Amino acid sequence: MAINYLKMPENKVAITVALTGAMVTKKMNPSVPEQPEEIAKDAFDCYNEGAAVVHIHARDKKNVNSGDPLIFKDIHDRIRKNCNVILQDSTGGGANLSVEQRTGCLEAYPEMASLNMGTLVRTVGEAAGTAFMNTRDDIEGFVKRMNQFGVKPEMEIYNIAMIEEVQILIQKGLLKPPYNVNLILGMVYQGALDANYMFFNNYLQYLPDNCYFNTLGVGKMQTTLGVYGMILGGNVRVGLEDNIYYKRGELASSNAQLVARIVRMARDLGKEPCTPAEARELFGLKPVPVVKK
Repeated sequence: MAINYLKMPENKVAITVALTGAMVTKKMNPSVPEQPEEIAKDAFDCYNEGAAVVHIHARDKKNVNSGDPLIFKDIHDRIRKNCNVILQDSTGGGANLSVEQRTGCLEAYPEMASLNMGTLVRTVGEAAGTAFMNTRDDIEGFVKRMNQFGVKPEMEIYNIAMIEEVQILIQKGLLKPPYNVNLILGMVYQGALDANYMFFNNYLQYLPDNCYFNTLGVGKMQTTLGVYGMILGGNVRVGLEDNIYYKRGELASSNAQLVARIVRMARDLGKEPCTPAEARELFGLKPVPVVKK
């Protein structure tokens, strides 16, 4: 089968950092940012290390997952005071949020947002056995709402079947190229495919034309799969949402530490991290003013 996805320029890679997530807490790793001030500081530190995109979850003052657009707007405003990194909000939210609440972040006008491409069953933890609902109608409703706010979806792929949902959105004219997908392996909690290279290669065979991919290995495979994805022309996502450790038995000291490591590895491969402006041009996003300090 022909492989038709878009490869990044040979000397470039766009790095996304997932700062907080819906599940990780300071009890797991004290470096997890939970409140807007912490999240904005982490975003700036990661930008300085080479991240082009920050993936954002919001929590209320009790550190409960929230879809409140006012909280997202507070985070955005704090980040924008210091840098022009690409703002990508999560519509995954958390197990406590309704489908409607999960789209609240769009009212804060991020540049991108995650779009989960199918229903999953949580397999471990307190929510084990419950469904993470993303029906075809839900997915179409999410992407139509994103289009309403001028937000570009990054489509979250947990198994091969979800790529068919991407194709359906394309056929219905609901997406504008270039498309962005996030290929997820190893997220046991959501029942994703195992983190191995065989499954990753299968993903690549079915990607549509005009599509960039992001590589997301959860847990211990974050770095190794990230490097593999870069070699194959893709981008990389790192961060405490997906991996709280720097190495076996050692908690990561910050999101920026994880970004700095993948940047070093990218440079060893002859790749420079994209600036936010470079990533915007490749992904078809509108430019934003450069923050002058």
